[in-house]
Amino acid sequence: MERPTQQVEFETMLLGRHSHLSPRGRREGGLDRSAYILLSRLGVEGPMTIGQLSEAFGLDASTLNRQTAAMTKAGLLERIPDEGGGIARKFRVTAEGGRALEHERAEIVGGLETVLADWSEEDVAAFAGYLQRFNGSIERISGRPWPRP
Repeated sequence: MERPTQQVEFETMLLGRHSHLSPRGRREGGLDRSAYILLSRLGVEGPMTIGQLSEAFGLDASTLNRQTAAMTKAGLLERIPDEGGGIARKFRVTAEGGRALEHERAEIVGGLETVLADWSEEDVAAFAGYLQRFNGSIERISGRPWPRP
């Protein structure tokens, strides 16, 4: 490959095909990708309105309405009044949603620990740092920073 960015493209393409390593690719009943990401965001940032979620994810409100409706029906989210008043409602992770998120996250971390078992702690930390830097660059360009715990 002529440029390192071509190798980054190739390796991220390969990474995307390894979905079978995640619990979502191995079992039924786990959170789908959009639910996992949305619950993660609400878990870090706290309750958000459809408008705030739309801005955060760069998605149309109708898409988020469908996702949040399904997650509310499944008991993962609940609608609460906006403490700022007005008619806006916010979505908050339910206790069941929090348990599902933590279970999914534990499974994903377990899978990563298997994959990285023969890496040194220093290598894993360096890799995590590069991923955070990479994601931070994307967030800076898109204007949509992701809050970190």
